[in-house]
Amino acid sequence: MPGTTRLFGLVLIVLGVASYTFTGRSSLTAMIPAFFGAALVVCAMVARSESARKHAMHAAVAIGLLGGLAALGRGLPAAIGGDVMRPAVLSQLVMGVLLLIYVALGVQSFIAARKARLGR
Repeated sequence: MPGTTRLFGLVLIVLGVASYTFTGRSSLTAMIPAFFGAALVVCAMVARSESARKHAMHAAVAIGLLGGLAALGRGLPAAIGGDVMRPAVLSQLVMGVLLLIYVALGVQSFIAARKARLGR
């Protein structure tokens, strides 16, 4: 799971930098995906330590859930309102979908780890 976390973090960093660039560098809020991505990369780095892995991955999935819900909570109403082609809205939607996919993968990983630990 740390590798998946690092990958999603890097993708979000690229999304944030691209959003900031394509919106004319007018607002730092376009970098929000990059901030969430950086948090995921930090969690992946902390997870290198076996003793901290479980806590780091739970923190990463919590960050992913909060970020995904927040991004979709802002992006979906704007998209429904007809602003779906605005770069900011597209960025919010992509961030939200990516993070919810990440959360689903994290939950699957947690379930598999628990089953392995219990010997099922």
